[in-house]
Amino acid sequence: MMGPSGSWILWTLCVCLTPRQNVALRVNMRDSSLEVVQGDSVVLPCSFFTSSPLSRLNIVWTLAPVSSPDSPMQVIVYDHGQVIEEPSLIGRVSFAGIPWSADVILNDTRVSDAGVYHCMVNNPPETSDTSVGELQLSVTAPPSLPVCEWFGDVSVGGSVSLSCSVSEGVPTPELHWDHLEEEEVSLPVHMEDDLSGSVQIFNVSAQTSGLYRCSASNLLGSQSCYVNLSVYSASQSSSGVLEAVTLTLSMVLLMLALVLLLRWLHRTGHDGKGKEEEEEEERYNEIQYTPTVVKRSFV
Repeated sequence: MMGPSGSWILWTLCVCLTPRQNVALRVNMRDSSLEVVQGDSVVLPCSFFTSSPLSRLNIVWTLAPVSSPDSPMQVIVYDHGQVIEEPSLIGRVSFAGIPWSADVILNDTRVSDAGVYHCMVNNPPETSDTSVGELQLSVTAPPSLPVCEWFGDVSVGGSVSLSCSVSEGVPTPELHWDHLEEEEVSLPVHMEDDLSGSVQIFNVSAQTSGLYRCSASNLLGSQSCYVNLSVYSASQSSSGVLEAVTLTLSMVLLMLALVLLLRWLHRTGHDGKGKEEEEEEERYNEIQYTPTVVKRSFV
């Protein structure tokens, strides 16, 4: 029978002789995909497990944007106690629990932030094939204000094209054209690409005139722009040109009459002033040459 001291020695020998299991570095992404509304903040989760001290810990976050997936960019780095942010993201990206967690906070999100993020963790001397995590981030946004334009011939019998386009919106906005008259009429839209569409109107008439609205909408909201279309006939055009010519001639004649009146007034004033000067000169001469009366004294 073994005493207490013998049992302790046996347990110590068992622990020392038992081979240790090497716990390699592991990275765990708590979510594989996230969705955020433009302008909001989001936490990109990345946890890691290591058995070594954190004095040589290195964490690198990268992004492969949706717009250019083959050109990944560095987002933020933690290296030997220092944090380095991508210059274009300074003020918007930061670590949430460094060094115990590799979570990253992304503020004021934008559509350009969408893409595939990778969280890479190294903690020498540990190495592992599972030290990289991947996360898909989607950023939704309401439609931007659409731009409405029209092209073509607005005379009766002509053809007109109404164009509408938006610069931003996720999911891709749907475009819809309406003719806003006493009864709202929907018009078929020809999609030129994902963010622009047009409506073709052939053989326009007086009934074609009026206010047209293009609406761009998705799950997050709707924006609209307007076009006011005025269709005129050839007779209306000729009448308008005749009225313009008549008005121009009337203005020319009026200006000519004013010029003649001013010249006449100027000449009349000049003649009147000359006659007054001549009369004053004659009166002066009469006074100057009038014989004086001489008084004589007789003694």
